[in-house]
Amino acid sequence: MTTAPTPVPTTPAATDLGGGAGASRTATTTTTPTPRRQRGLRPRGGSWLATVPLFLFFAIGFGLPAVAIVIGAFTTSTDAEGGGGQFTLDNVTASVQGAYWTAMVSSLKLSALTALLSTVIGLPIAQAVVTSRHTWLRQAVLTASGVLANFGGLPLAFAFVATLGNAGEITKLLHLTDHGWSLYTFTGLTIVYLYFLIPLMVLTITPALDGLRVQWREAAHNNRATTVQYWRHVALPILLPSLLGGFVLLFGSAFAAYATAAAMVGATVPLVSRSIADALSGNVLVGQGNLALALSLNMIVVAVLVMAVYLPLQRRSARWLS
Repeated sequence: MTTAPTPVPTTPAATDLGGGAGASRTATTTTTPTPRRQRGLRPRGGSWLATVPLFLFFAIGFGLPAVAIVIGAFTTSTDAEGGGGQFTLDNVTASVQGAYWTAMVSSLKLSALTALLSTVIGLPIAQAVVTSRHTWLRQAVLTASGVLANFGGLPLAFAFVATLGNAGEITKLLHLTDHGWSLYTFTGLTIVYLYFLIPLMVLTITPALDGLRVQWREAAHNNRATTVQYWRHVALPILLPSLLGGFVLLFGSAFAAYATAAAMVGATVPLVSRSIADALSGNVLVGQGNLALALSLNMIVVAVLVMAVYLPLQRRSARWLS
């Protein structure tokens, strides 16, 4: 006499969810409901209204002047023989010839040289501040850099004239005039520009240096790399977009500077910003009153090129250092 086997209840944990041969048909399985994918919060339809004041300010403060400059650069001035408002290319043509082209080249040279020197000098200063163990030193240097980066114009020019001018205190103390020193030259103007560009570079490159991870340095040292090899093969390639972006930013700042050079060297060093001031004050030929607008248009073109280079470099550096 045989008896039927008694079915053994199975728990969900013991059930073969894959449907294998040892799975019991009488066992029941429980499935966890799949959570729904949370949808991103979409901004409300009227949130774009918050940006209207910004775009309105941009249109009034930058858009209208830019349009006026472009129109004026390609039209005759009111003192022209045929009257004002007529289309012409004479203003733009004259702005890239003769003394005006010399001033443009001089401005480009001065901006490139000061930006390069500030980048080379500012990088080790920022690195020393970042790696310092003293928090007060970092705060003091960054605070001073923020002040010095915005210290320019007439006060800066007068400070250097009183210090390194022909009758300046340091000039008389060290007898620099006997060695051919003169502040009112291209070299002197370069030194003055470094005074506010180096602090600006320190402020610009410090966040990038903070983004360098300690693990990268440790990995390089574990592979028996020296400090020079670490900077050459790891740190500098990562910092290169930030360095180039800082260089471009300093170039644009030096290119647009006017008050310091105008108060210190005057017309000794030809600069395009000084040429614009002379044209606006009426120091031009009759019928070329809009020449200043053409010179301003040239500066706008240079500024647009600078920003076209700076923005992609900034985005690229953010990928590594974010």
